Amino acid sequence: MTTKQTHNALTSQEVIDRYFLEHRAKLIDIAAFLDRIDRANDTRAAEGDYRMAALFKALDVLSDGRANRAGRILTIFSEASTELLQSAEGIKSATGAAKEENNS
Repeated sequence: MTTKQTHNALTSQEVIDRYFLEHRAKLIDIAAFLDRIDRANDTRAAEGDYRMAALFKALDVLSDGRANRAGRILTIFSEASTELLQSAEGIKSATGAAKEENNS
């Protein structure tokens, strides 16, 4: 089996026909999110936000034409540490992306 072959029972045209509208809507949601940030009074704060940096890296992955996009994007948003925390004390909530130093 070559790297291009998969176990997908659908043809590429069937995948497009079945899932295009769903994913078109997801991209429009992302565009609307970015537009809301642009309209905010403090857009400079977003420029330095590690979550936004991760989002833009992920968007680059979508258009680079290379394989394993989902896995590479998951890596961008994942905490790279392999050490277990002794306690969750001080951790307020999940943020959806690892701090910038872990995304390099």
